[in-house]
Amino acid sequence: MIYLKSDNTDPAYNTALELFAFNELAEEDDVFYLWINRPCIVVGKNQNTRQEIDQHYCDDHDIQIVRRISGGGAVYHDLNNLNYTIISSEESQADFDFKSMSQPVIDALAEMGVEAYFTGRNDLQIGDQKFCGNAQYIKGNRVMHHGCIMFDVDLSVLSKALKVSKDKIESKGKTSVRSRVTNIKDHLEDKSYTVEDFAEKLRDFMDKKYNMKEYKITEEDEKKIEEIMNEKNKSWDWVYGTNPDFSIQRNRRLPSGKVEAHINVNKGHITDMKFFGDFFGVKDVDELAHKLIGVRYDKKSIKEVLDQVNIGEYFLNVSNEEALDILVD
Repeated sequence: MIYLKSDNTDPAYNTALELFAFNELAEEDDVFYLWINRPCIVVGKNQNTRQEIDQHYCDDHDIQIVRRISGGGAVYHDLNNLNYTIISSEESQADFDFKSMSQPVIDALAEMGVEAYFTGRNDLQIGDQKFCGNAQYIKGNRVMHHGCIMFDVDLSVLSKALKVSKDKIESKGKTSVRSRVTNIKDHLEDKSYTVEDFAEKLRDFMDKKYNMKEYKITEEDEKKIEEIMNEKNKSWDWVYGTNPDFSIQRNRRLPSGKVEAHINVNKGHITDMKFFGDFFGVKDVDELAHKLIGVRYDKKSIKEVLDQVNIGEYFLNVSNEEALDILVD
């Protein structure tokens, strides 16, 4: 088995390295990959990013948003979260078993005196609390199994970054199931353990079992990883543009009255919009709505349009910032 460890905490890089390992390294042997991300949210392939996160909070706290190639729900990562990936080739899809691929984590924790177990569809728990969610990507007879292990994650940030929007969103995307969660460190007798210590423990366990050989990334590899990054998580189209079609209704109380915006979005772009409410204005708001058709549904793109008009003519005594808040976080 090949052992791969990333010293980079950029989630865009680490997800690209993971896909590189799946496409290239797994041609030679099975792969075990460990990685840690700086604060970010990783959404599942089939999810609506807007529906899963508090975009405003994430922007204010420099929490990066990326999308993985596997299904499942959105997860929050920080520097005290350990991610592991097992890439293997199996003879049949019956061998793509979440439970058996999660067993190394359970066994490693048992050696540390923590009893964990597999439960439900794809989770690992201690007691009745979840500490690791797992997902899989399958192509041909090759499977990528990865898990997000909460070692000492800041739960206060997690709960805010993944806070469900108060806006009414109707989407065809898969939504996350919110669960009671816990950190591994809370269950360890030795509180001096760090996430790096745990990573070493898990690596040692896998090495004893599979006699792993560490792989060093080459300059040629880095070029391929950069190409994947540019195609995937450095691309707005991948992170937001691949959102399932959705509609959103936003309600705001402004100085000129209540405003309700009904917005339809397709492939990350506004396709239809209507304003309703008891607000006052000089110009017909349908004119403003028309200007926003075809625009990316993100704060920067919408702001660029609003900056080119006199917002006060559509919403009396309303600033550009207030108007922007009507439409997007």
